[in-house]
Amino acid sequence: MTHFDKGSESIWIEGKRSLSGRIPIQGSKNAALPILAACMLIPGKCVLNGCPDITDIKCMCSLLKSTGAEVDINSAKAGNQITIDTRNVREHRLPEKYVSAMRSSVVMMGAMLGRLGEVYVNYPGGCVIGERPINLHLYGLEKLGAQIWIEGNHIHAYADELKGAVIDLPFPSVGATQNIILAAVTAQGTTIIKNAAREPEIIELCKFLNKAGAKIDYAGAFLPEGRIVIHGIELSRLHEVSYEIITDRIVAGTYLFATLAAGGEVTLENIPIGQLDSICDIITRMGAMIALNEDGSEVTIYANEREKIINIPYIETQVYPAFPTDLQSPLLAAACMAKGQLKVQEKIFTSRFRIVEELRRMGADVTVEKDLAVVTGGRELEGRTVIARELRGGAALVIAGLCASGITTVADAGYIGRGYQNIVEDLTKLGARIRYGN
Repeated sequence: MTHFDKGSESIWIEGKRSLSGRIPIQGSKNAALPILAACMLIPGKCVLNGCPDITDIKCMCSLLKSTGAEVDINSAKAGNQITIDTRNVREHRLPEKYVSAMRSSVVMMGAMLGRLGEVYVNYPGGCVIGERPINLHLYGLEKLGAQIWIEGNHIHAYADELKGAVIDLPFPSVGATQNIILAAVTAQGTTIIKNAAREPEIIELCKFLNKAGAKIDYAGAFLPEGRIVIHGIELSRLHEVSYEIITDRIVAGTYLFATLAAGGEVTLENIPIGQLDSICDIITRMGAMIALNEDGSEVTIYANEREKIINIPYIETQVYPAFPTDLQSPLLAAACMAKGQLKVQEKIFTSRFRIVEELRRMGADVTVEKDLAVVTGGRELEGRTVIARELRGGAALVIAGLCASGITTVADAGYIGRGYQNIVEDLTKLGARIRYGN
């Protein structure tokens, strides 16, 4: 009997089965986390619908509780409804055990400065995928008037008063853009962010804050130019809101690559279609067919004709709207099954090819030189016990297991639960033989 115990340490997969059926896509991790942090700025109750049931969301909720906020999570089939009441927020010190578990906790800095004028936090943790410095976060907060001290592994930030500024980011960092927005909402005067990140999660944060009474200009020509303008308002003018979290483009992309790799015909429901252009473009260039329903809420991938699935010569990861770094590992897994050679240049994070060692153990032909991976596809993968070393790489090893002959066991699968609500249940619905446990 199949069971869906997310606390299990491994995922067991019997490969060589094509996928077929339909599944809905969960709420977006990368949109929900900064919006949860943004609730700190609103001295009242906010309700977020459609939050994914993943460990990173639970970790962020624990961080909110540590400040004095009340957090209530109601589970539902379409995702969690989370109610956050921040009227009694007082504590500016964030517990190390939560911050060190999740890099996204860093966006609490801007929100805490905007709400309390002070935050004490250790350097954030999360997945080990190369250098992920937070110097741009600190640079932006200092430009807004925060005083920042580095005390060993801790950051202490304080501001009597935040003031608007022109901040030109040398790189369009998503996290730094979010932190600056959160701190600037209640700063005196106007803040202009130049070379801001343009990811959909940035838009969602701005939409949420504007619904709560903030004054942020990002639409029209602003965002394509990488420019966001925040007109600061008093904290007391922000009010309670209810908000629906968008669905997760990375989860949707993962399941598209899983179908491309394993073969079959799969329909994904509730997709964020406007955010999938670069992904669908690569998948169609590799030989699968993509079809949308009339209102664009569903996408179907047809990957039954295996002889047509081929690698394209070159792909590079880049900031949105280009191909996302979070789908580089699932792409590598799918490329192992396609015919021909693919070169993948990683331009966002260093050392994000940690999956390669595990793919090689399964028989894949992959070489890495610095931030370039070369996959020669078409080789038979064999089931092995492999280790998930980070979130997206863990999901990609599940994809490899779907294609491999025999049994694959993905150990340390807890990483996968940081971003996927229940990858085992989803793939089981599509006909995979997969379960948690040994």
